Amino acid sequence: MTGSTRGAIMDAAERLLRSKGYAAFSYADLAESVGIRKASIHHHFPTKEDLGVAIVEDYVRNVRERFSQIEAASDRLCDRLAGFREGFRTGAELGMLPLCGALAAEMAALPSKLQFLTREFFDLQLKWLTKILDDAAATGQLPQGSDTPQKAYLLLSLMEGSSFIDWAMQDGRHLDTPFLLQLARLPLPSQ
Repeated sequence: MTGSTRGAIMDAAERLLRSKGYAAFSYADLAESVGIRKASIHHHFPTKEDLGVAIVEDYVRNVRERFSQIEAASDRLCDRLAGFREGFRTGAELGMLPLCGALAAEMAALPSKLQFLTREFFDLQLKWLTKILDDAAATGQLPQGSDTPQKAYLLLSLMEGSSFIDWAMQDGRHLDTPFLLQLARLPLPSQ
């Protein structure tokens, strides 16, 4: 089996996980989606948990890279939040829930390793948001003494929650950056 087969399996499984849910798809669904036999999937991922772990670990690696790119592109808080929001918008436009939210919705049914990774993924996002808010406070973009961990929690909650609404409604509405800033009681960018 080639690395491209493994990648195709992971891509198809991620789409199924983010649109149907972890518990709602089987290796038979996945085999049909990729156009291979179930035995080929088992060759790469002996268990569904192995597959789920590989998807989350790969996704988290990509998110870390995206966070680094966002930070390198601008030191303005509004630009960084726009970059963060864009990841959610891209998923919504593809008809998928955010991976973290899709997994959290099934937390009680997930294997323990996936529960752990889901919590770690939320923690990664909260820490990054807190960091960029702290950076903004240090550069005068936010008032000193802002409760940045609480604002980070609010921002992540807004994005995850709005993604579920976008996914259910499928009407193209999304939170835009200025409104997101207003909701989080963050200063709007100067024009």
